[in-house]
Amino acid sequence: MNGLILLAVATLAACGRPDDAIVLVGTVERTLVEVVAPISETLVEVGVDRGTRVHRAQVLARLDPTLAEADVAHAEAGLAAGRTALSVAELDLGRAAQLRRERITPPQDLERVQLAREESAARLREAEARLAAARHRLEELVLPSPVDGIVDQIPFDLGERVPAGGVVVVVLDGAAPWVRVWMPEDRVARVRPGMPTRIRVDGIGAEFAGRVLDVSHEPEFTPHFALTERDREHLVYETRVGIDDAPADLRPGVPAQVILFAATDGHR
Repeated sequence: MNGLILLAVATLAACGRPDDAIVLVGTVERTLVEVVAPISETLVEVGVDRGTRVHRAQVLARLDPTLAEADVAHAEAGLAAGRTALSVAELDLGRAAQLRRERITPPQDLERVQLAREESAARLREAEARLAAARHRLEELVLPSPVDGIVDQIPFDLGERVPAGGVVVVVLDGAAPWVRVWMPEDRVARVRPGMPTRIRVDGIGAEFAGRVLDVSHEPEFTPHFALTERDREHLVYETRVGIDDAPADLRPGVPAQVILFAATDGHR
């Protein structure tokens, strides 16, 4: 933290306009996307390793499809039986209609056959829906990446049973990262989305350009990591600052320093 403060002082001195700058320390943030198991099942395949760069829709892992495939087969058999039943009902209806036209049978017989045909049609629609649901459950056992990014975590090993809702793979979203900082109440009026910034990240020598993404409309008390009790009493506004051209493997949680030059925005 002392190193960051010294760096801020040096940067401001170089600029020669300390009154125009707001210096904040925060942490790098990225979106972590969790790929979860839809049902409790055994993990039978993991097609990536930690650190692997992946693309959207790329298959990351598979869960055991044995039971789901059996459900699909059962639903397919039910659909075939439903189609046969409907065909028989339609033949019966045709014969009943002919007999009624010839006045051989009473109207009640035709009505009864018509109802049987409608019931067969309804059962066929139900069988089609069961098959669609079974196929969908089978497809869900193949787990694709929802985003372009880098595999960050694989919590389960092959052969382990993953509970329903359990995280199978965590992907670090490839979208640009940002720095989360806390804007003091007496500075927030000078900061607006789009304001340019300079950003330094711990462990990386390069300085990055950035822009303010958004500033919270609701104040809150200084977060728990404030250095003194006096600082904790101050109201602050959560602020996100985007990092331009950040390294693809920049991890969340790394400390970073943000310098904003309010005067360059044209609003004082």
